[in-house]
Amino acid sequence: MGTAEHKHPNYIAIWAWLAILTVAEVLMAMLSHIPRQFLVLALLFMAIWKAVLVALYFMHLKFEPRRLLPVVLAPLPLAVIMVVAILQEF
Repeated sequence: MGTAEHKHPNYIAIWAWLAILTVAEVLMAMLSHIPRQFLVLALLFMAIWKAVLVALYFMHLKFEPRRLLPVVLAPLPLAVIMVVAILQEF
């Protein structure tokens, strides 16, 4: 069973995207005139986007076989349940 070679991603570009998203999150959190519901959804979207970038490129999941996908996606429903439960407390 041979290993398939893959092209190494541009880690600097991925890091730059993560930095841009972080700056956007901080700036968005500092703006007080944004409605709370929109702010929470936007921050959640950016956090998920950053987590996906880290998982795909820095954890090298992008280059794993597709049969590993259920193992990676299995914990996501629990994460969604936890986020919904926490948001409902307020």
